[in-house]
Amino acid sequence: MERSNHTPGAAIEFLLIGFSDLHHLRGLLFFVFFTVLLATLAGNLLILLAVVNEHSRPPMLLFLCQLSAIELCYTLVIVPKTLADLISPGRSTISFVGCATQMHFFATLGGAECFLLAAMSYDRYAAICRPLHYAVMMSPEFCLQLAVICCLGGFIVSLGLTVFVFCLPFCSSHHINHFFCDIPALLHLACTKSYTSELPLLAACIIDLLLPFALILVSYSYITAAVMRIRDSAGRGKAFSTCASHLFVTLLHYGCATFMYVRPKSNYTPNRDKILSLFYTNITPLLYPLIYSFRNTEIKGAVKKLLQKKVLQPNLEHL
Repeated sequence: MERSNHTPGAAIEFLLIGFSDLHHLRGLLFFVFFTVLLATLAGNLLILLAVVNEHSRPPMLLFLCQLSAIELCYTLVIVPKTLADLISPGRSTISFVGCATQMHFFATLGGAECFLLAAMSYDRYAAICRPLHYAVMMSPEFCLQLAVICCLGGFIVSLGLTVFVFCLPFCSSHHINHFFCDIPALLHLACTKSYTSELPLLAACIIDLLLPFALILVSYSYITAAVMRIRDSAGRGKAFSTCASHLFVTLLHYGCATFMYVRPKSNYTPNRDKILSLFYTNITPLLYPLIYSFRNTEIKGAVKKLLQKKVLQPNLEHL
């Protein structure tokens, strides 16, 4: 069952330590995680159904639909396995292939979200800076192309990173001090002292984090310049309010990702990483639909119409 120090691919399974040291809290943790999971599924599914129910779908609604789909998958990749491990009386193990698959999908969804947030910032730029050309710039065909590019970009970067990480020679101990197969935890197991093992992660961070964030900064620099030219303070406030939800989600997502992945392996701290991972695998997927539901008028209108339809239609059928 153990893996040679210099033979990548020989391991059969990893042991996820997770919350094994918190035996007295496993029941409480299961209840909290399960409740958050149900709320996350309900919130994101509500947005998906609301957008599908709309006859005319502005680009921002389509992007929000894709964001909710990403958050749903993001949650399902991590949380069900964590819940199963919490109620399992034995050891929490995961196979070599299962660990690679989990990490690949997790990194794919994270990268796709980074690219999607950049696409959404371009949508805000087109709406505020080029309102007369907005329909042409954000045509349905172009929005579909952006959505596909976001997913493909995340998939390709994640595939290269996953192949590299799981070709590394892991040490004989396969104990992952985490509740899922996260990249820093796996790099920490690698029997390599050279910094070259961290270069693919750095390259992935440049592609997934730095480049999209640079595009977001460029978009918002143009947006800020355009808004500051508006003389009416009410008009400026309205323009900025249309970007508030996107800005908050962007800062939250990029802040967590940068803190977790843009750092040397020597700074890896398992307990701190687990706490932060709990936040961005459980809380942020729950917060995103709430943020957009409260701040975005388009999604509020779509959700309201969906709820009214579901409430009024059964009553009309009984008349």
